[in-house]
Amino acid sequence: MSLLAVGPTADPAGGLTYPEALRRPGFYPFHSMFGILVAFSGFVILTQIVNVGVLWVGRLIRGGEWDTYVEQATSYRLLDGPLAGNLALASLIPLSMLIVRVLHKVHPRWLASVQPGVRWRYLLLSIAVALVALNGVLWLSFLAKGVPVFHSGQEGWPAFAVAILLTSPLQAAAEEVFFRGYLMQAIGSATGRAWVGVVGSAVLFALLHGAQNPALFAHRLAFGLIAGALVVATGGLEAAIGAHIVNNLAAYGYAMFTSSIAELKAVEAISWADAGWDIAGFTVFAVAAWWLGRRLKVATRTP
Repeated sequence: MSLLAVGPTADPAGGLTYPEALRRPGFYPFHSMFGILVAFSGFVILTQIVNVGVLWVGRLIRGGEWDTYVEQATSYRLLDGPLAGNLALASLIPLSMLIVRVLHKVHPRWLASVQPGVRWRYLLLSIAVALVALNGVLWLSFLAKGVPVFHSGQEGWPAFAVAILLTSPLQAAAEEVFFRGYLMQAIGSATGRAWVGVVGSAVLFALLHGAQNPALFAHRLAFGLIAGALVVATGGLEAAIGAHIVNNLAAYGYAMFTSSIAELKAVEAISWADAGWDIAGFTVFAVAAWWLGRRLKVATRTP
């Protein structure tokens, strides 16, 4: 009972990097081991409940056979699909906060940064930097391999655009809070080594994206490693969240006007050249975001 009892929170010890920020007085590695088990159980159960719940509401509104509706929605031919998927993953934010608060007895603001809390100025500037860096490298890749053919937009694109603009940033932020946030801190705090938290969370992030060819797996693993290193170097999730938001919105946006969101959803393989260009974009962004963090003098260790 005492392990899960809600009581006062304690701050982590001073001078710790972000991945070690759960190491408060009285911390034991068992807390992290149990927390990771709870986190993955919650990932499976909570996201499924939210996803099915949103689809159930959508089917009530649209009508029709359940199986046909689910097939169209989950393949993203209906906007209910990305809406349900994004909101399901967004539930990882309160899940992560609850685990940190109840199990680790650390205030959830330490999930955001070692300041602690969200450094909003750095987050907004990171989004601006990501817009320039990621799109800049993407268009360089277009010049190298050919600009895709743009069309007037897939059927119903305005509604898709609104749904994605409202929910995709939540989904991107939630993945960062769960993987680069809680899981990195749980692994890093248990081992006492920041790099183990970075590598461990990156591998889990890539593996949980489902079916993928080696190039796509390497692409996602590289993003996790770069984002994790950036979290350590800047002491918080802001830059990683900014890059993830821009990356996802750009992917959806380009897909709506070059192919379709359904085709984007079905992607399970990319070329090594495409993976290389995307990794280059993440690297350019990371260097710029790290430099920006230095200019803003963001905290990189617990006070």
